[in-house]
Amino acid sequence: MHILQSKHTNLKPEEVEKLLKKYNCSLSQLPKISKKDPQIVEADVDVGKVVCFERKTDDGVEEYFRVVV
Repeated sequence: MHILQSKHTNLKPEEVEKLLKKYNCSLSQLPKISKKDPQIVEADVDVGKVVCFERKTDDGVEEYFRVVV
């Protein structure tokens, strides 16, 4: 991982279910990210998986979720 690259983790199926219930949405409503995106290529993530990106802010760390397409 590059120093400027956001930390990312693959979510387990039970974590995805909790996420969808928390935000009251479906998997198709989450933002998408291409499998060819440089951040995803290194992680070797399959299509349909959900990835959590952690970005540092002045207030701490914010999480962003993306579905790999």
